[in-house]
Amino acid sequence: MQSKSQSLLEAVANILIGMGVAFAGQLIVFPALGIAVRLDQNVTITIAFTAISLARSYVLRRLFNRWHKVAA
Repeated sequence: MQSKSQSLLEAVANILIGMGVAFAGQLIVFPALGIAVRLDQNVTITIAFTAISLARSYVLRRLFNRWHKVAA
């Protein structure tokens, strides 16, 4: 079973990789859809959704670890 700090580290690594992929995707998808955003706005959008994703990943990881502990 993972410790809380290990869960956080895994979630952060996952989210940072996802952040880069999302940012690059937004640079392609937004203009293709006619959505005009400045680079600083794109960064803000990426950071906001990254924070949400990090919280979601961490909470889910802790829930699954708790369920696994109860089932064992």
